[in-house]
Amino acid sequence: MENATSTETMSSDRIKLPFQFNADKMLAEVRKMNLQNFTYYNVIQLRGPAHLVDSSLPFPPPADDYADGTWTDWLDTSDLKQSPYLQEVVDFFKEHITVNLIRLLRLEPGAEVKEHCDPTLGIHIERSMVRLTIPILSNDDVHFILNGKEVPLKPGDCWYLRLTDPHKVLNQSAEERINLTIDVIPNDWLRNLLAGQ
Repeated sequence: MENATSTETMSSDRIKLPFQFNADKMLAEVRKMNLQNFTYYNVIQLRGPAHLVDSSLPFPPPADDYADGTWTDWLDTSDLKQSPYLQEVVDFFKEHITVNLIRLLRLEPGAEVKEHCDPTLGIHIERSMVRLTIPILSNDDVHFILNGKEVPLKPGDCWYLRLTDPHKVLNQSAEERINLTIDVIPNDWLRNLLAGQ
């Protein structure tokens, strides 16, 4: 994990964070998981609500607000625990911020995620989570469009994207696209990073 300098500001809809991770190591561990063939879009949960990861745990009580993830406890899955480098990446963030949902998002070749908005995934939203995105497998024929402008997502980079804004994904390549997404509860550490401090 190497530090880099970000010149983006807090008001930007896209901010590349000053971290670089080894995409080849992550991909090698993903390939060791029991990946199934899929059509269009596939989600592999690496950390999720505790009662879904361990079915012996009770369902959490009803909550007034589910947006920030405080309605449940969260547990790492066996796929994450058996992936030392992915666990190292996740633990890096856990040292600084509360980490909730972690997923691998797979998009098949030729597929498109239609333009949409995620109403609770923005740093400016009160009681929200923020989604950090780390591409693992991608290429120049995969296009992430946010507010009508492409985000240059490269394997191993880490991005904050204001997903409350309109965004879509086009996979015009001959291979699947795999992103690691890490949903966190915003704190001063993240806000300072996004502000370039």
